Amino acid sequence: MNILTTNIEGVLIIEPKVFGDERGYFFESFSQREFEEKVCKTLFVQDNESKSCYGVVRGLHFQRAPFEQAKLVRVVTGRVLDVAVDIRKGSPTCGQHVCTELSAENKRQLFIPRGFAHGFAVLSEEALFQYKCDNYYAPGYEGAIRWDDPKLGIDWKLPPEEIILSEKDKNNPLL
Repeated sequence: MNILTTNIEGVLIIEPKVFGDERGYFFESFSQREFEEKVCKTLFVQDNESKSCYGVVRGLHFQRAPFEQAKLVRVVTGRVLDVAVDIRKGSPTCGQHVCTELSAENKRQLFIPRGFAHGFAVLSEEALFQYKCDNYYAPGYEGAIRWDDPKLGIDWKLPPEEIILSEKDKNNPLL
């Protein structure tokens, strides 16, 4: 795997080695050993999957201590703009974000450490999104930030009138 750094320390883009021929392709989507050698030591305990249509924005979600989560995210079908926002108090990059396109075609993954809010926008007709978490989901410790917080200045790559939000995400607080 190839590791690409971003403007925020610890948020990494991971490009797997893809082997393709006339039959199709093969790649190792995750290796605990290689992940620990090249990214960090962690143990993922939960895998999640969501399917969404064009225009859906999910996020920006996070878990509060002691249930913070690091995530390794990827797209199986379709294309999304994936966003990680640093919400670590005292961090020199607090309030800054990383955006990257994840797709079935580029097979990239994004590693998001603990202490970040996460969200994504579906840019294709539909997208199948998968992510690994290093801590279990705890409903009583969930938090969220408004997707359109002006202080964050995130360009979701969608016309605002085409964005589809859950009722819950429509009412998230500002950072």
